[in-house]
Amino acid sequence: MTDLHQEILQLKRRLDVLDAEADIRRIQARYMFLCDTPCPEPVADDAERIEKILELYAEDAIWEGVGAYYEGQFGQAVGKDAIRKHFQAFWGQKKDPALLLNVHYLTSEQIHVNAECTQADGQWVHCQPWIFGDGSSLLRSSRLNNLFKKVDGVWKIARTRTENVFVAPLTSGWANNVPSYSVLMKD
Repeated sequence: MTDLHQEILQLKRRLDVLDAEADIRRIQARYMFLCDTPCPEPVADDAERIEKILELYAEDAIWEGVGAYYEGQFGQAVGKDAIRKHFQAFWGQKKDPALLLNVHYLTSEQIHVNAECTQADGQWVHCQPWIFGDGSSLLRSSRLNNLFKKVDGVWKIARTRTENVFVAPLTSGWANNVPSYSVLMKD
């Protein structure tokens, strides 16, 4: 193998890794985007939102809360049907007080792609403010340690694992001008 051929192979490998990282970054951001309330992407209802989220997952994926706080609160869902039920329990029922706002901020990203560019793991820290219809609010932060794999040439989430960092109550009225719906992606 010539030096030029070897250099081309190394460049291709680097491009494959960069492409994988970009795809994984987009998948993780899309997941969080679809989990925001109000949902910034037009959806007919929560069932459609859930199906859009599930499109990001592999058939045998796992969604789990771990650690002292989240294990008991979220548990583990294995496979798309179980993950669907997990989200239906969150969005499928009327809550009192109603959730008015929930937005996810991702930071501290690390993505590691395997040598064959077929599997990867990613870690993030995220914060999310929650505002409820009764005026109460809280700030929640979690660490994510997620797995991804290529399925038929497309990156999918293989595991979502979330661990609580903290939950802190916020003073009532800390935010104003909270929208009841999003027009971000409307024509």
